[in-house]
Amino acid sequence: MIVVTGASGNVGRQLVAALAAAGERVTAVSRRPSDGPLPPGVRHRAADLSRAADLKAAFEGADALYLLVPGGGGTLGPRDIVETAAACGVRRIVLQSSQVTGTRPEAASHTVLREFESAVRGSGTEWTILRPGGFASNAFLWADSVRSAHTVAAPFGDVALPVVDPADIAEVAAAVLLGDGHAGRTYVLTGPAAVSPREQAGAFKEVLGTPVRFEELSRHEARAGMLRFMPEPVVDGTLSVLGEPTSEERRVSPDVERVLGRPARPFSAWVERNAAAFRRPDAR
Repeated sequence: MIVVTGASGNVGRQLVAALAAAGERVTAVSRRPSDGPLPPGVRHRAADLSRAADLKAAFEGADALYLLVPGGGGTLGPRDIVETAAACGVRRIVLQSSQVTGTRPEAASHTVLREFESAVRGSGTEWTILRPGGFASNAFLWADSVRSAHTVAAPFGDVALPVVDPADIAEVAAAVLLGDGHAGRTYVLTGPAAVSPREQAGAFKEVLGTPVRFEELSRHEARAGMLRFMPEPVVDGTLSVLGEPTSEERRVSPDVERVLGRPARPFSAWVERNAAAFRRPDAR
């Protein structure tokens, strides 16, 4: 049986579906109850992995674990969570981390992820670490402005990064959980080409068939907006990556193709699959 934490998120939902389609028994773990029918072979468990009382119930009987780490607010550290999983019989752990843990090892915003990586490596289980770059699905933040004003507003309009489709992360995760030859490896997951915010706006224009204007925000404007829903260290770290990426953060990684045997999906493919979220209701 495979446990998937963060099962209601952009990666988790697709991973649960892929594992179920492969015939696996899956426990989908999230903080809130499932809001829809689950695939055959999947049970849902509402749990907060930052609370000790929820851990054993979530992990009991599992052979493998996809670990998307919880947010702040709990009392448990990374080693507590990983050691509990191993004590419950989990033999394979796949951790969803972040590319930034490798490219910016001193970044305060990613301290907890670095601690999880260390805990997983020392767990005594088979482990694999996935380090995705920026998510294509972050573009959902533009959904209201694209629908209402045909506008994409973002800082650093011409700085290009190879954002990754969450569907590719999920497929890599499924391959690693179900296959052999991945133990002890760290995979950096990116899209197939670097794309700037201005070019992303162009992808919306092309897919939606309507004019979509790009509006460049200043760093100050972007920071003020992001602080409404993100902690300050995360905001400042994110702006640093978006505005002054390292050469490694700009680089297209071969790891999606290495694991899946096909190229990573381009940003435009993500837009095509999610176009309905960016269209006015009367235009659908």
